[in-house]
Amino acid sequence: MRIIKNILLGATIISLCSCNMDFEPTTSYTDQTFWYSAKNAEGGLTACYIPLLSSTMFGDASVALEECATPNAYCYSNSLNWSDIAKGSHTADGAVFSGRWHNCYVGIGRCNTLLDNIDKNQELSVDDIGKMKAQARFLRAFYYYLLVVYYNSAPLITSSPNLSQASLPRTEHRKIVSFILSELDSIASILPTSYGKEGTGRPTKGAALALKAKLLLFEASPLCNPDNNLERWREAADAAKAVIDLGIYDLYPKYGELFTLKAEGCKESIFDLECISSPKGNGHSFDLVMRQYNGAAPLKDLVDTYLMKDGKKRAESAYKNSKSYKDMDPRFYATIVYPGATWMGEKVTSNNTNKNFTNKQTGFIYRKYTVYTDKAPSNADKNLGKNCSPINIMLLRYADMLLIYAEAKNALGEMNATIWDHTVKTIRKRAGFTVAGALNYPSTPEAVKEALLYERRIEFAGEGTWYNDLRRLRLAETLMNNISVQKFDGTVIEDRSFNVNRDYWWPVPTKQMENNPQLAPNNPNW
Repeated sequence: MRIIKNILLGATIISLCSCNMDFEPTTSYTDQTFWYSAKNAEGGLTACYIPLLSSTMFGDASVALEECATPNAYCYSNSLNWSDIAKGSHTADGAVFSGRWHNCYVGIGRCNTLLDNIDKNQELSVDDIGKMKAQARFLRAFYYYLLVVYYNSAPLITSSPNLSQASLPRTEHRKIVSFILSELDSIASILPTSYGKEGTGRPTKGAALALKAKLLLFEASPLCNPDNNLERWREAADAAKAVIDLGIYDLYPKYGELFTLKAEGCKESIFDLECISSPKGNGHSFDLVMRQYNGAAPLKDLVDTYLMKDGKKRAESAYKNSKSYKDMDPRFYATIVYPGATWMGEKVTSNNTNKNFTNKQTGFIYRKYTVYTDKAPSNADKNLGKNCSPINIMLLRYADMLLIYAEAKNALGEMNATIWDHTVKTIRKRAGFTVAGALNYPSTPEAVKEALLYERRIEFAGEGTWYNDLRRLRLAETLMNNISVQKFDGTVIEDRSFNVNRDYWWPVPTKQMENNPQLAPNNPNW
């Protein structure tokens, strides 16, 4: 994303950013003439991507902050009200509730505007227009995916913004899901499998199929499938297998390196949020938030969850007497900065006396998606500011597809050693496990289920996925309720609760309900 400009499109201001163009509006346009030129059409398409960079979507440090709603992490500043969500004290006015709803509809409106108007273009080929429309349809599906996963239901709008849409009621959950799935199936045959080196950050056929798999996993899980309809699990398994069978994705060989600039565009990344280090703020804020504020700080509960390198819990492990943080799951060292480790050229202290960073909130820091290593950073890196971090954030990655397939097959009673070896074992070998006990196929379905839950938490720790895993599996009422979260040394930070009758779904924001009474009723107990 090289350039961000503002242009007038109809009656709305659209922020534009582009990976491959230098777009400078030189005149004003009408709704009729704007779409005539190729540059304007490309600008209109890139505007559809912009909401993804919002701080309430995936920009700033939002991905890491979502961890703070779970026992994985803690946010001392209550940024976007994530700490309120963790404590069960949130209201329908919460910043992330309002912001995510708003930005989803900003994106949907822009996508609909492009889809209704791009055929007016007088310079692009029919094939180019078709592919641009497929990108917009993917993005619109992605925004609706977020709405159904967090808010349960919302108005389904497929035409350009107009005043009549301001009084639409919410569309039933399954109808939106059906719409998303239909769109993804349709555009999967249009989108290319790759755009080459210049096309990272744009959706491909694999991205459409991967988003379908994620949605179907959510729909198959207990939150949306209380009667355990096995056909839903079959659909999730088939969707994940379709991504695997494309044969174009693979695990990146080094787990720790996966979240660095070196791995950008690798075979594991299916769809990512493009970021660059720029004074204009075209990146994210992981470096600033982790280094200067410890603003999304890992908790002891997460650290204690890591198995030892023989694949066993510490109390049962041959390494149970290993000192401090020795001999743990290798992913621990690629994910967590801990007291005694080396980071940014310093040995990490337990009393917050380091010069280049702070770990005062919990004693731990997330490493993922920061530019920092064990070595001392350059002055430029040491002072990276808000939205200036350059590492792309993977929104869809191949390891997720492997675990979706494994989880769905296990739910169907069809898990076996071959599937285990091609999914979980492969992921653990990539992580650095070598001991047979950590790699071998478990003896019971219950043990497989426990291993899969472990993998979802640890493989994606710091990536903002655990909150939705706990929700979809209806485990939040146990693992997020009546708990005390702690610093590295066991000091209690706060108590947390989860209202089983209310908190599985986000509320429609208060302002939206006031502006449009047709959105009522809100989700249960809001």
